[in-house]
Amino acid sequence: MTTADLFRAAAEKQDLAALDGLFTEDIRLYSPVKFVPFEGKPMVLGLLGVLVRVLADLRYIGHYEGTAETSADGEEAPSVVLPFRATVDGKEIHGIDLLHFDEAGRIKEFTVMVRPQSAVHALGRAVLAGLVADGLAPAPAPGDH
Repeated sequence: MTTADLFRAAAEKQDLAALDGLFTEDIRLYSPVKFVPFEGKPMVLGLLGVLVRVLADLRYIGHYEGTAETSADGEEAPSVVLPFRATVDGKEIHGIDLLHFDEAGRIKEFTVMVRPQSAVHALGRAVLAGLVADGLAPAPAPGDH
């Protein structure tokens, strides 16, 4: 099985332990709800722990392979796009996971894109609440959204 196949199986089974060995130590995850990436394996695994709790019925519906320029260094890297469907707070999400791999085949960069906008907002609220609950992000100040 390829790294992408292992990632897909682990994500669908919500198996965070299986994801650990698939990432580089300095992985970057680009989220649809945050301008700067989540950086480093502990933070990315923490975020994925929140995502498996807030995304219901996650299922991948395709697999596209190729190469793409990474955001971190602008170099072309082997890449896979995995389209998915899920539900958050009763809203159906359509999205893709874009995975970039290093020379050893581990995931070094991970970009998540979702639609529609109402689902992005619902996902952002749910993820922030989960990150705060897990001690991975500070609670927003009163009046912040």
